[in-house]
Amino acid sequence: MKFGDFEIKTFVEHNFKLDGGSMFGVIPRTMWQKLAKPDENNLIEMVCNLFVLKAHGKIFIFDTGLGDTLTDIEKKIYGTVGESTMTEGLQSIGLTEDDIDYVILTHLHTDHAGGAVKLDDEKFVPRFKNATYVVSQTEFEVATHPNERTSAVYIPDRYYAIKDAGQLQLIDGNYELFPGINLVHTGGHTAGHFAIEMESDGQKVFYYADIFMAATHLPLAFNSASDLYPLDTMEIKRKKLPEILNDNVIMAFDHDKNNPFAKVKADGKRFNIEKVDG
Repeated sequence: MKFGDFEIKTFVEHNFKLDGGSMFGVIPRTMWQKLAKPDENNLIEMVCNLFVLKAHGKIFIFDTGLGDTLTDIEKKIYGTVGESTMTEGLQSIGLTEDDIDYVILTHLHTDHAGGAVKLDDEKFVPRFKNATYVVSQTEFEVATHPNERTSAVYIPDRYYAIKDAGQLQLIDGNYELFPGINLVHTGGHTAGHFAIEMESDGQKVFYYADIFMAATHLPLAFNSASDLYPLDTMEIKRKKLPEILNDNVIMAFDHDKNNPFAKVKADGKRFNIEKVDG
């Protein structure tokens, strides 16, 4: 999909399943099951949509999915289906890992940062050897010092491999990476979670990662139970939804298997989704 001088494409890096209740938090199953049908184990199907942007003569990838270094325990946690298609996905859009200039990690949960590294002689090394990895300073600190709640989704050795290779760029707060590419701190899902707002020739494309993980999560109260700061999630959604609706913003959804790109319209309290081809 082209917008102005920018071009963005997407592919599915992994298929996986998670508990439906954990994905909708306080929303009862009688409501959310109409949006995401669970299986007999209460699991709903999800994907890791990865987004690749060409802009300013550079190639950026937004998050890296689950990757291919998962332990058996992690595979159980994420209910993985099949293997990572990182290499094949990049090839489908005419690229390889070596072509990536910037890896922008909105946060460091395994389903967003697992694919940032690979194993070389049983050691983690950066998968994208020519890339600068952009991460929130706050997120890096909490991810490298996980607690009892976060230790299952933060694996410090993966992040230290990037730092030790000299490929890590830490940012603080809101940050303009390039003209028309803004990294916006949101908090909410994690302390250092940020979104990516892009604009070229008047068209806006927003990637809000796990703040708006799917079209089903547009309503203010429809949020993941894994949000560490759920009131902050609601507040950033409350702030951004008017802009999304009024400015014809194209949303990029990280975990939506049906709508990786979509425009959003309001019909009273309901949201109508118009899929956009990537």
